[in-house]
Amino acid sequence: MSTDITRLFPIETCRFRLDGGAMFGVVPKNLWNRTNPADEQNQIEMAARLLLIKQNEQTILVDTGLGYKLSEKMRSIYKLDFSRFTLERSLAEVGESVDTITDVIVTHLHFDHVGGAVSKDHDRFVPTFPRARYYIQNEQWQWALNPSERDRASYFPENFLPLREHGVLTLLDGETELFPGIRVIPLEGHTFGQQVVLVETGQGKVLYAADLIPIVSHIPGPYIMGYDLQPLVTLREKNELLSRAVEERWVIFFEHDPVYEAAMVVRTEKGFRPGRMGALSDLLPGNQGE
Repeated sequence: MSTDITRLFPIETCRFRLDGGAMFGVVPKNLWNRTNPADEQNQIEMAARLLLIKQNEQTILVDTGLGYKLSEKMRSIYKLDFSRFTLERSLAEVGESVDTITDVIVTHLHFDHVGGAVSKDHDRFVPTFPRARYYIQNEQWQWALNPSERDRASYFPENFLPLREHGVLTLLDGETELFPGIRVIPLEGHTFGQQVVLVETGQGKVLYAADLIPIVSHIPGPYIMGYDLQPLVTLREKNELLSRAVEERWVIFFEHDPVYEAAMVVRTEKGFRPGRMGALSDLLPGNQGE
C-alpha cells in the first residue's frame, strides 16, 4: 500500500450552535461549561469541519457541512454563521472547488453532515459536487428513509434523496477499504450505520471521528451526546477505537470542535484523555507535501 502520496486538508464551512446539554448528555453543565461555555440560550459554538484527502488523481471530501438550504427560521435557531468560513472559500484556499471533488464520503445523513451534499438550483435540487460519487452506509440510508420519532428532526430528505435521483449514490455494506489507505468503519451508537473514516498517510493515521467524538471534550468515556440512539454502544465503540488510537498513535480529527482541529489521545488511570491538541498540520507535520 502506498500512503506517502496521501495529503490531508481541513475544510472549514461555517460555525453554528447547538444546545450544550444535548451535546453532553448526562455530564453536568458545571463540568462541560468550563471547556465549552454556553451562551444565554445554553448553546455552545460548533464547527462544521470537513476533511479533504488528495490521493493520486482523486480529490475526496469527507462530509459536506450544513449547506445553504436551511430556512431563515432554522438558520436563526442554530445561529448559522458564514462570516468567517464558507465551503467555497476554504476549498479555494487549497486550490480546489466544488467542481474538482471526485468523491464524497458521508459519515451519516444528519443535516449538519450532509446538508452541503445537495444544492438548490432554482426549483431543482442537484448534487453540489457535479463530478463526485457519494458513499454512504446502506444501513444509514435505510434508517434515514424511515427514522424514528426520536431522531426524525435530524433528517431532511432534500439533503440526500437527490443523490439517488441523479445516479451518484453508492451504498456500502460494512467496513471496507474504500480507497488505498482509506477505510470506512460503520458504528451503531450515535445512529445506525454512521461511518468514521480512518486515513493512513506516510506520517501516520488520522481518524475522522464524526459524531463518535465530535469535539475534543468528548474523548473521556462518559462524555456522550444526548442525541445518541444507543449511548452504551457509543461508549463501547469509543473505548475500542481509542484503545487502537493510543496503541497506534492515531491523530483524532474533530468535525465539530470550534478551537482544535485534532488531538492525540492518552490513557490515564481515569481513562482516555486528550493529549497534544492543535492544528492537523502540527500533529501530522509534512502531510501536505510540496
